[in-house]
Amino acid sequence: MGHVIFAAVGRIEFYLKGDFKPDIAGQIFSFCNTQFSDDPNAASHVMDLENPQLGTVSSISFDPHPLLAPHPYIEWFSFKGEHYRIELKEGDARLLDPVEASPYEADSRRMREAYAGQPIHPSPEPHASDQEWF
Repeated sequence: MGHVIFAAVGRIEFYLKGDFKPDIAGQIFSFCNTQFSDDPNAASHVMDLENPQLGTVSSISFDPHPLLAPHPYIEWFSFKGEHYRIELKEGDARLLDPVEASPYEADSRRMREAYAGQPIHPSPEPHASDQEWF
């Protein structure tokens, strides 16, 4: 849970079920995607993001795969089943120390209260026998 500020669309809140990998579990982190900072097409990749992003974590880690060099990686599936991935260069993200993290506690509490209990998985498609035909 948290938020990301995208240059093209502003603040998007995230409430994702699942766990961070052990390397950053329970931590607050900050990142800047230097790969897209000067990309004129970067906005086209995020213009359709729903706010909030409700869904499930696939992987969030600073070291996502043992055969790859460590790098920040964020992957999730939205409530509607869209698949998103943010893969950063090493050094583009860092864990916040407790003093830096403390201003986010009230915002975190507000998001937990606002989004708790909301469905994060799409409803299963009805079986053909359950559908009404017109």
